[in-house]
Amino acid sequence: ARRQQRIGGSQRTVSARAALDGYFQLSRTQEPATGPVPHLEPSHIARVSQEHSSDETIEVSDSDSSTSAEEEEAVEATAPLLPSAQETPPAETPQASAEPGSHEEAEVQQKQVRTPLKKLEPSVPVAPLDEEEGDTCAICFEQWTNAGGHRLSALRCGHLFGYTCIERWLKGQAGKCPQCNKKAKRSDIVILYARTLKALDTSEQERMKSSLEKEQMLRRQAELESAQSRLQLQVLTDECSKLHKQVQELKALVAQHNVSASQQSGSSRTCLPGSLPSSQSQRKYHLEKGFVVSQTGNCRVMAYCDALSCLVVSQPSPQSTFIPGCGVKMMSVANLKSSQYIPIHSKQIRGLAFGSRADGLLLSAALDNTLKLTSLATNTVVQTYNAGRPVWSCCWCLDDTNYIYAGLVNGSIMIYDLRDTNSHVQELVPQKSRCPMVSLSYLPRMASASLPYGGILAGTLEGACFWEQKAGNSYRPHHLPLEPGGCIDIQTEISTRHCLATYRPSKNNPCVRCVMMELTCSPLTEASEDVVCSSNPVQTFSAGPTCKLLTKNAIFQSPEEDGSVFVCAGDEASNSALLWDAGSGSLLQKLQADLPVLDICPLEVNQTHLLATLTEKMVKIYKWQ
Repeated sequence: ARRQQRIGGSQRTVSARAALDGYFQLSRTQEPATGPVPHLEPSHIARVSQEHSSDETIEVSDSDSSTSAEEEEAVEATAPLLPSAQETPPAETPQASAEPGSHEEAEVQQKQVRTPLKKLEPSVPVAPLDEEEGDTCAICFEQWTNAGGHRLSALRCGHLFGYTCIERWLKGQAGKCPQCNKKAKRSDIVILYARTLKALDTSEQERMKSSLEKEQMLRRQAELESAQSRLQLQVLTDECSKLHKQVQELKALVAQHNVSASQQSGSSRTCLPGSLPSSQSQRKYHLEKGFVVSQTGNCRVMAYCDALSCLVVSQPSPQSTFIPGCGVKMMSVANLKSSQYIPIHSKQIRGLAFGSRADGLLLSAALDNTLKLTSLATNTVVQTYNAGRPVWSCCWCLDDTNYIYAGLVNGSIMIYDLRDTNSHVQELVPQKSRCPMVSLSYLPRMASASLPYGGILAGTLEGACFWEQKAGNSYRPHHLPLEPGGCIDIQTEISTRHCLATYRPSKNNPCVRCVMMELTCSPLTEASEDVVCSSNPVQTFSAGPTCKLLTKNAIFQSPEEDGSVFVCAGDEASNSALLWDAGSGSLLQKLQADLPVLDICPLEVNQTHLLATLTEKMVKIYKWQ
C-alpha cells in the first residue's frame, strides 16, 4: 500500500521531470551538459528487474560513484512502470526502446537532485571544506578571482567577498555586511591584490608565546624571591654574628665578675654597688714621643682609626693665606710619624669620630654648620651635610654603620643616613633646655645586666639624656639624674656600661669633679615592656680648681685587661692629665704637659697600649710599660 501511495502521489510526466532535473543540475554545477544524456539499455533494465523481482525494488546507484562505500537510496517502482524481460522483446524499434531509457534517465536525474552531496572517484582531487569556504564568495558561493569584476575585495570589518557581489549587495540592502551586519558603504570596499589567500594558523604559536611570557614572569618572580632570600640571609648572618659577639662578651663579663668577687671576698675593703676592681699592676705610662701639630695653636679634638692605625688631630690650616679654614693632620701610630694635612671645614672643628667601618671614613663636625665625611684613602671629602646650625659634636651608630648623628648648638640631634645624600632623616628635639650639645656618644646593644639596650647618650651644659633606640628607628628619651648645670663633658665605656660626667667648679664644690656613673634600667610597670633608664654614681674624682675650657676626658679599660677601669682627665691648674683607678679611686699617675690638656685618646696598636694627650699645639704619646 505504501508503494502504491508513492506511485500515485507523483503525477508529473517523464518529460517534465527530465526538464526540471536538468534545470536543477545546471543551476547547481553551473556547467551545462555538452553531450547527450546516456540511455539505459533495455536488456540491462530487464537484468536488474530479474535480480530484484523478490521485493520488486530496483537500486539505482550513481554512475560516477561505482566504487563508493555509501549506497544511494533505493528507487522503488511497480511492475507496470518498468517492463519485464518477458514483455520486452530483444529486438525492438528505436521508438519503443527509447521510452524505457528516457524514463530510467529521468529517474536517475531525479535521484541526482535529491542526493545532497555525491562523492567523486578517488582520481578526482577534492578540496577540503575549509579551503573551499576560504576561496569562495559568501554571497554567490563562487570562487573569487584576482582580476575582473569578481576580484577579491574586503570591507572594513575584514570579511571577504567578490567585488561585484558586495557592490550590488550594498546598493540593494540597508548598507550592512552580509556576515556580521556591521554598517558598511560602497567607499568601504577595498580591493585586495593577492594571487592566493590562505589563513595561516598561528594558534599554536600564540599559545607557545603565552606560555613563554608566563614562564618568564615566573622566572622573574623566582629571581626576585631569590634576591630577597639572599638579603634576608645576609641580615640574619650579621645578626647571628652580633649575637655571637654579645655571648662572648657576656662570658667575659661573667668571668670578670667571678674573679672580682673572689678578690673582694678575700679583702676587707667594701665596694659600692656598681664599683669595679682596682688594678694591682706596677706598670705605668711612659712618654714615647711628642708631635708639634700647630705652631699657632688652636688644636681642639682628635680621633683614632683602628683599621688604619692612624691618629687624626684637628688644627687650623698651616697655610691660611692660600688654604683658609681648618682640617686634620694624620699621624701614623705604627711608626710614630706625622703625615700630611687634609683641609675639610671653613671654621673650627668641634668633633671627630671613626666608626666600625673598614674603609676609614672620618666623621667631622664644625661650626660652619656642616657635617662631613672624609676618606683617608683618598684624602678627600666624599659627603657633606648642611645642618643649618653650628654642629658641636658627632658620632657613629655602632649597630648600623649607615647612620650618623650630629649634635647642634640648640640641643637637637640630627640623624643622617649615608644612603640619603640630601638631608637628615630624623631630628630628635630636646625636651627641656636648648643648650649646645657638647658631647655625643653611642652605646650599642649588648648582653648586659645593667643596660642591654642601645641608644645615644647626649650631654649638654645643663644635663644628659639617653635616647633609647626602639624598633623602626624610633627613639625614646630618658633623662639622667645629673647635677643641675656645670656639666662640660660626658664620656662612656661601652663594655661595662659606665659613663663619666665632668663638672665645673661651683660654690658647693670648688674643684673640677669627674663623676663615674653606672647606667641602669628598670621596668616601668610590672606588666609593661617599657623600661626607665637611669644612672647611679659610683666614684668621684677631684682635680684642680680651674676650668675655663671645654675639655674632653676619657674612661677606658685598664691595659692590664684584668677588668679594672681607668679614668683620665685634664687638669688646667697643673697643665697635666690625671690618671685614676676607677675601682679604688686612687690617683695612679700624673702626665705633665706644657699647656692645658684638651683631649685624651686611649689606643692600641700591635698589642701595645698607648695614650695620647692633646694640647693647643702638640700631641704626646705615652706607652704602657
